[in-house]
Amino acid sequence: MKKSNHIQMNAKPQNRREFLRKSIGTAAILSAPGILSARAKGSNQRIGIGFIGAGGRSTGHMRMVKQLKEAGEAVDLVAVCDIYRPRGDDKASRFKIARIYETCEELLDDPDVDAVVISTPDHHHAPQAIKAIRAGKDVYCEKPVSHWSQFAVTKKLAEVVASSDRVFQLGTQAMSDPVWKQMKKLVQEGLIGQPLQAETGYFRTGDWGERGMRIDDPNARSGRDINWEAFLGDAPKREFSVDRFFRWRLFKDYAGGPVTDLYPHSVTQVVDILGLSLPERVVGLGAIDRYDYHLREVPDSFNLVAHYPEKVMLTVMGTQGNNVQGITKRGSGFRTPVIRGWDGTLSIRPDNKHILFYPTQGRGIDHGKPPRQIPIEGTENFENYWRTFLTAIRERKPENSASSMDLAYRTQTLLQMAMKSHIEGTAVTRPDGAMG
Repeated sequence: MKKSNHIQMNAKPQNRREFLRKSIGTAAILSAPGILSARAKGSNQRIGIGFIGAGGRSTGHMRMVKQLKEAGEAVDLVAVCDIYRPRGDDKASRFKIARIYETCEELLDDPDVDAVVISTPDHHHAPQAIKAIRAGKDVYCEKPVSHWSQFAVTKKLAEVVASSDRVFQLGTQAMSDPVWKQMKKLVQEGLIGQPLQAETGYFRTGDWGERGMRIDDPNARSGRDINWEAFLGDAPKREFSVDRFFRWRLFKDYAGGPVTDLYPHSVTQVVDILGLSLPERVVGLGAIDRYDYHLREVPDSFNLVAHYPEKVMLTVMGTQGNNVQGITKRGSGFRTPVIRGWDGTLSIRPDNKHILFYPTQGRGIDHGKPPRQIPIEGTENFENYWRTFLTAIRERKPENSASSMDLAYRTQTLLQMAMKSHIEGTAVTRPDGAMG
């Protein structure tokens, strides 16, 4: 594959990226262990990270990898690519990343990139993850795992990951909170009896970043600095627009609003706790009730109800117009789930330190289960989430991912069905050919 912008140590042409590489410092590049040499294998393996996309979320991951490296973790920031040239150049300079690519294909062809972080618009996540897995890279993919319309591509990614030995971890960092494993264990042990119903949600006030008014450069044009065709990918072909490029979360072609943008943070753990497969039927209803920009196409408020073959009903509520989650919350934005079964209900105490079990009561009910308070063994930790990913890579144990592709597939299919229901104005049944 042609590497048109792979920065080589002895490259003669000096374009702006070669100049940037020199400004970072040749000495720093040569001293970075593992970047230009074969990597050791096993528990001490130095893992080279490539970043596909260099926006806000990617910046957070770059900071974390840098922090881990400075703390002694055997990891390197090896390469970055972004179809918006100034953004890629900026992050390469800030984080001293020596290799800058124009496309993800070029980055994936770099033998020193062991794992990639995908932080691009929704409709690129699954196609790029498939390419990465096939290129032999481990993948940390930002949520959602795919665009709301990409049913077939989501299924294909699940199949590709399942047939590989690569580690896949979705960017639902709330899954680092040990409370969800504790609740899952209690359900599996039969504390609530036969699961019956669950409710959760995501509430916040704000429509910032790509959702709202931010435009990096109002005078930007498609051409040398912006690869508009690459941005469109498999989305409908349209003329270049600074709004669509920088505020892509407002448009249905590239995003789905809170149901796919935010709900993975609050729904993933519920699907995992209850061991849910794919829903039989979903009803979704969204609306633009607060952030009524003239270009906005996606809802800012969204509710859904789903029924599963496990005889469980799931309800998810949320809005970007009000940040009151309810009685209690666990983490930023999302409402603590309530898990109901025949014998009782699990929730979390308002002090966020205990799981609560309320036994079911009523005439003729005698299950012998008293109320309980179970201490919570920790809290969400983004650093631990990243360490889990790196450890799974070194041990070559994809099953140890903190948020697996199998779980992402089951969660995303639910959210895709809800968005489809909202658009079509009717209940949606499980798509033909779906796994599970």
